[in-house]
Amino acid sequence: MAVSTQNNRPSVIIIGAGPIGLATAIHLKQKGIDSLIIDRGCLVNSIYNYPINMTFFSTSDKLEIGNVPFISHGSKPTRKEALEYYRRTAEHHELNINLYENVETVKGIDGNFEVVTEKDTYQTKKVVVATGFYGQENKMNVPGEELPKVLHYYDEPHRYGWQNVLVVGGGNSAADAALETYRCGANVSVLVRTPTLKPTIKYWVKPDIDNRIEEGSITGYFNSEVKEIREKEVDIETPDGPKTIANDFVLAMTGYRPHYGLMESLDIELTDDDVKMPVYDDKSLETNRKGMYVAGVVCGGMDTSKLFIENTRVHADHIASDIEKKL
Repeated sequence: MAVSTQNNRPSVIIIGAGPIGLATAIHLKQKGIDSLIIDRGCLVNSIYNYPINMTFFSTSDKLEIGNVPFISHGSKPTRKEALEYYRRTAEHHELNINLYENVETVKGIDGNFEVVTEKDTYQTKKVVVATGFYGQENKMNVPGEELPKVLHYYDEPHRYGWQNVLVVGGGNSAADAALETYRCGANVSVLVRTPTLKPTIKYWVKPDIDNRIEEGSITGYFNSEVKEIREKEVDIETPDGPKTIANDFVLAMTGYRPHYGLMESLDIELTDDDVKMPVYDDKSLETNRKGMYVAGVVCGGMDTSKLFIENTRVHADHIASDIEKKL
């Protein structure tokens, strides 16, 4: 069983208990290097926050870590199967994990870091930041966004039955939310800032959402923006001018961004552009702060469309090999 370590001086601390954080700990352990994973949420917190009925785009073999087989019932694994798989993998490798513990800062230098959390202080030689890009939602920055009826995380459709629902966004999350709530009896509108929905929507979902919008079962507003949200209505700007529509819930599927506040507090340099990628060595993934590494999809910054679990699993091996050499 994966349990919290009582040792406050692990050789490596990994910030983030997502799939790549787990994979890094596994590779380190295989090299005889002890580590502690610390996460401010639950195990694989980003996957936990996916919609309850979500199905992955990737096949299960591309999500495997630590040589533990991932067997799914269908050709594409579900969120529930992924949660069970990563929990079972952490237990199998007996990883040291502290959950629901927020890292506040990291002091010191390479070989002598001090990781300060809300609960404790740890001494370590190396630090790996594997916090993903699910750390903070992209805000719409409009009046009324703070209302309880506005949600940036969609879970399941039942609560939206027979309600006026506005889904904001044009990607997979927006398509799933729109279709599921529509099939629970909601009056659904989809608002997209661009002329079309994203072509990267899962191929088995794209025709469904396109057809529902084309036939008028779901109302589509394209090249449009939200201007203001109120208790029972929303003001939007469309190519045909401003409109006010009846509304009970706004599902803002506007995407997420890395936890930049944490990276800035860790003195990790970011690229000076809209992507804001952390600056790191391509081979070792060591950042400008010597002894501190980045791993997983956080390496892509705001470009969340090119890095995934399946093509960042290799980061774990690169980092573990570099740490082994330097320790």
